[in-house]
Amino acid sequence: MIPLVMPKRSEELQYPKIFAEFFAGIGLMRMGLEQTGWSVAYANDIDPDKKEMYEAQFGNVENTFHLGDIHHINPQSIPNVTLATASFPCNDLSLAGSRNGLAGKQSSAYWGFIKILESLGRRRPPIILLENVIGFLNSHGGKDFEEALLALNRLGYVTDAFEINAARFVPQSRVRLFVIGRLSGYEEDILKETPVFYECETRPKALAQFIFTHPEINWVMRDLPPLPMSATKLKSILEDLPRSDWNWWSRERTDYLAAQMSAKHRSQLLEMSRRKKYSYGTVFRRIRRGKSMAELRIDGIAGCLRTPRGGSGRQILVKAGYGNIQARLLTPRECARLMGANDFNISVPLNQALFGFGDAVCVPVITWIAKNYIDPLLRKFQSKREIIAYEMRGEYAVAG
Repeated sequence: MIPLVMPKRSEELQYPKIFAEFFAGIGLMRMGLEQTGWSVAYANDIDPDKKEMYEAQFGNVENTFHLGDIHHINPQSIPNVTLATASFPCNDLSLAGSRNGLAGKQSSAYWGFIKILESLGRRRPPIILLENVIGFLNSHGGKDFEEALLALNRLGYVTDAFEINAARFVPQSRVRLFVIGRLSGYEEDILKETPVFYECETRPKALAQFIFTHPEINWVMRDLPPLPMSATKLKSILEDLPRSDWNWWSRERTDYLAAQMSAKHRSQLLEMSRRKKYSYGTVFRRIRRGKSMAELRIDGIAGCLRTPRGGSGRQILVKAGYGNIQARLLTPRECARLMGANDFNISVPLNQALFGFGDAVCVPVITWIAKNYIDPLLRKFQSKREIIAYEMRGEYAVAG
């Protein structure tokens, strides 16, 4: 068993709902948490384009948003907070990425986050929330995920993990892996034996198997309520653009897209065009056997939004019916709606907006986690019966 770092007990602690967001992006983590009463005290990201979108949404953030590499952050500049979030880069963990894992150029930023937590000492936030692609679980045969959680254990955090598909909240298939860490000084918090097989809705077989086969990790599992079942479909988030709008592609470009489809998908698209109503689907271009293919999805759910590197990450909308087929890229507003950020203030060019939303978290997913996991955990901390063994130094800072 890995030894825990045990800070001093205090029966006087109170935990205000303030947080620091690392890898803040355009601020969708903030949007999700604010809906449950949390306030941001500190934000960090390395990308000035994302900061521009963040500031357009939240106003002047010079007192809270710190632009720069996480490896170069001075820990003394970080105020005391109750929660720290880290939606660190997935480039080296995703199937579409380099698969270099946590040693990769981008995803190694996780170790910058760990270094900050270590440097904070007794000022470490009692709760942390990690978010990343599902590939994090399997990266390097599970070694990256194991090392990431053991690093948290060494800092005194016990850990839990679960998966949520954004399709349970919005019409977008977007499965993400979440980790909750919490500081603990309670012996009963540590699972001393191999945990039971925790397969459930939010811990599917592969994750449950990982938990089962890694008893060396300090796990503390919490039961979660059933996820909601969204009835919202793709059609409901689309902008009503007239056929003459410049966003719609030319006939030649649309025909070329159809020609890139497999015989099955092309047949489905033609069937849609024959109906006496409009129906919708989304398309991604992918390389199959060295050839660019257009893959059609028609179940009312968009594919996972991605960053538009090289054009392949741009999701295409098809509208068919009454003998016609039209195609265009999803608009930034539609992408915002797919991320649950319906009213996000969009004032940047197309590619910048698509990159920002494609590299973000889904707002209602974060809100659900806050309501059903983080807030109940916080109430447990506030309880006289179970005060966390953790001593804060200095005053909390809340963004003005």
